Amino acid sequence: MPPQAKILIVDDHEDTVYALESALAPLGYRLTHATNGDAALKEVLRGPVGLLLLDVRMPGVSGLDVVRYMRGVEQTQHIPVILLTGFGPDAELTSTAFRLGVADLVMKPIDPLALRIKVRYLYDAHERAHALEREIHTLRARLKNHEEHNETDAATASEAHEDHAPQQQQHHAPHQQQHHADHQQQEPITHPEEHCVPAQRDGVNDRA
Repeated sequence: MPPQAKILIVDDHEDTVYALESALAPLGYRLTHATNGDAALKEVLRGPVGLLLLDVRMPGVSGLDVVRYMRGVEQTQHIPVILLTGFGPDAELTSTAFRLGVADLVMKPIDPLALRIKVRYLYDAHERAHALEREIHTLRARLKNHEEHNETDAATASEAHEDHAPQQQQHHAPHQQQHHADHQQQEPITHPEEHCVPAQRDGVNDRA
C-alpha cells in the first residue's frame, strides 16, 4: 500500500505556518512545510504530496512561479493547490491563478473551519483519483499479461499441430498400403478352365 500523501504548507512566515498546521491538525493528515519556493519544489518532487497550501508572495520564487513549474511536470501537474494571499482581492491575481489551474484562492486571515472543509474535499478527491489511476494501471498490466499469455499458448498449440500432422500422415500411409494389399489377396482367383463347357459333337453318339 502506498504511503499517505502529505499536505505541504508553504509560507515564509513561521507564525503563519504554525497557524495553518494548527488549523489542519484535526483532520489527521500528514503535514509538512517549507518556507520558500525552492524548498517547496524540492518537497513536491520528493513526494508524495496530495495538496499544497501556498503563499502567493514570497522572496525569490513566488507562489505563482511554483505553480507554473508544477503544471509543466507530469509528476506534479495534477496536485491541487490552494493559494494564500494577505493583500485583499486582486482581479489580475485571481485570473492568473485560475488560468494556471489553482483549486482555490484564500484570503488571510484564515478561517480554520472553512479551510478544513476545503482541504478535506480537495485532498480526498485527489487521493480517490490517484487510487483509481493506480487501479486502472494495474488492470491494464494484468490484461496485457493475459493477452501475451494467450498468444504464447496459441503459438505453442499451432506449432504442436504442425509437428503432429506429418506424423499422422506417415502413420496412416502404411495402413493404407497394407489394406490395399489385403484387399487384393482376398479377391477370388478365376481359372479359365472352370468356365469351359465340354463341347458335344454334332450328330455323334458315343456307343459301345
